[in-house]
Amino acid sequence: MNRKQPMKSSVTKDKHTFTNNNTWRWLKKLILFVVFSIVVNHLATRDSFPGSERYRFPIEGFLSTILLCILIGIIAELNFKFYRKKYFSRKVEIFSIARYMASTLGYITILYIPLNIVLNIIAGGNTEFYYLLIGLLITLLLSFILISLAYAQDIYNLYKLSVKDAKFTIETGAKVTMLTYGNIACFYSKNKIVYAVKNDGATISTDFTLNEVEEKINDQLFFRANRQIIIHKDAIDQIEKIENGKLRIRLKTSIENDVIAGITISRYKRKEFRTWFQ
Repeated sequence: MNRKQPMKSSVTKDKHTFTNNNTWRWLKKLILFVVFSIVVNHLATRDSFPGSERYRFPIEGFLSTILLCILIGIIAELNFKFYRKKYFSRKVEIFSIARYMASTLGYITILYIPLNIVLNIIAGGNTEFYYLLIGLLITLLLSFILISLAYAQDIYNLYKLSVKDAKFTIETGAKVTMLTYGNIACFYSKNKIVYAVKNDGATISTDFTLNEVEEKINDQLFFRANRQIIIHKDAIDQIEKIENGKLRIRLKTSIENDVIAGITISRYKRKEFRTWFQ
């Protein structure tokens, strides 16, 4: 019983830490929404400028903008959770970030049009399509700025995690080994068994196929050199041009293994490799 108590305390502490971090994350976003709403409404009309003689605080516009920011924040957060699980957990790149932003703005567009039509009907107005389009474009522009400000830090943190601190879990029978990406030199396959090679040359057998490893790892750091090996960018010591347009790769890790000693990149993958390495 005494041995289990510290583990329970540690788990409780982790839960509290997670809750506090999540609360602080949303508090920062709420502060951003408030500041954003104040700035936007003070720039909207001349009378809203603090130095104007007819200045008054734009309370109606401020409250409506806050509600709009919260609605945009909910849409952006739900979509962010989806992208974090499906895309950002493996790789954070310009293309995936652009897809996240485009899809989020698309959801806002889908919600904006019918919502404005309903509000106009309730208010008894008859808004022309031109003004509806202008309002949509302004809303999308403000949404783009707001989402960029609100999620830049989250995306950057995920990028650092995926590139530097992410861990690869290896289960072999009853044994579980966790290696950080930075401690893995390569994965190679020999006699239908895939091994992970650490930077110090130690090898660990896995239950994965090389294709399964390729699907799990971050391909900003790892490259499938050929059918037998996946190499880490930081583990490369030397790149040599050889016959028929091929490349020979030498790793920093010293290990007596034919697969690692004879790493070659075919001329068909040479361009892909150079683009990845640079």
